[in-house]
Amino acid sequence: MTDAAQAAERAARLSYGRLVSILAARGGGIAAAEDALAEALARALSVWPERGVPASPEGWLVAVARRAAHDEGRRRGALARSADHLALLEAERAAGRDWPDERLRLLFACAGPEVEPALRAPLMLQVVLGLDARRIASAFLVPPNTMGVSLSRAKARLRESAPGFAPPAPDEAAERVGDVLRAIYAAYTLGLDGAHGLDEKTGGLAREALWLGGLAAALAPEEPEALGLHALMLFAESRRAARRDADGRYVPLDRQEITLWSAPMIEAAEAALRRAAAFGSPGRFQLEAAIQSVHADRRRTGRTEWKAILVLYDGLLALAPSLGALTGRAVALGEARGAQAGLAALEAAPEAARGRYQPWRAARAHLLARSGAREEAAAEFRRAAGLSEDPAARTWLLERAAEAEAG
Repeated sequence: MTDAAQAAERAARLSYGRLVSILAARGGGIAAAEDALAEALARALSVWPERGVPASPEGWLVAVARRAAHDEGRRRGALARSADHLALLEAERAAGRDWPDERLRLLFACAGPEVEPALRAPLMLQVVLGLDARRIASAFLVPPNTMGVSLSRAKARLRESAPGFAPPAPDEAAERVGDVLRAIYAAYTLGLDGAHGLDEKTGGLAREALWLGGLAAALAPEEPEALGLHALMLFAESRRAARRDADGRYVPLDRQEITLWSAPMIEAAEAALRRAAAFGSPGRFQLEAAIQSVHADRRRTGRTEWKAILVLYDGLLALAPSLGALTGRAVALGEARGAQAGLAALEAAPEAARGRYQPWRAARAHLLARSGAREEAAAEFRRAAGLSEDPAARTWLLERAAEAEAG
């Protein structure tokens, strides 16, 4: 791949959502913005190899996309200088003063009533963060073809019912915040641990989501779930340096070197969680953050209070039942009351969904190994490895399978 092609691919991967947001904010809607950006990227692939990559690829793409959307004739004219493109990009950002990041505004736009609730978070992931249907489908446990068709229909309905682009009114934004927070967290989990092309030098998907989550918490200080989500992501991010060893090998939570955890991030997460708890209105993200807070306390005490984690999972399942919460509770139950209790809890998961849910497979393998069922554990570790998209985690699971077989 040439330097120009790499620069275009990088801009599309890391800045797609931001550029679509900027273009959509100028009017014409999401579909028109995506079409214009696609044309600008195609133009970049033909121009950059000859003229070189501009100093501001984002600004260049915004300028060319605007021309493609608003004036077909001018699109073929001479390109402005790179400095002018950068100035244009900054002007576009400044135009949304009430929304410091245009991506956040577009997230709220995708959560409108014209989009069915189940598709709001997936639509945000595609339109704002540039994820493809396959990656989104893996996060929501549905077939990629089904997700692709559903997203196409959702965008068509959005285009028909809301062809222009306008930020929601304050009361509308308050109603949509739950969907926005779910999309931000889905983006964070997809980008965690280097899966799906996370770029450590520039931040990548996980850090984009972390930034948006912090922004959402700052803009909605009276929304405890926004604070809870920010705390949850900060707890997870605080352990980034410990998730891989010096050779890049995966390290599970219970084996991580706690001295590598970021104390400032943990402190910031605890502060956000305390502010959320002060509202006296518990929610999914607050409870998940509280679970991570107990794990983080191992840095101080040297042990994990599994009984406390089990109580929190009980509350989470009562408030926001999910396969992920059920799996996490089963692991906590196995640690607190024995492997057989955990295995029995795992069997409560719907059979149709659990088969393709990698954390369920990995949890069952772990508990089987704990119980002494080595051959069954080895087979389950291999199934979990086959469902993992993180190469390092896949290797670790296969090694666990070999260990189980060897006794």
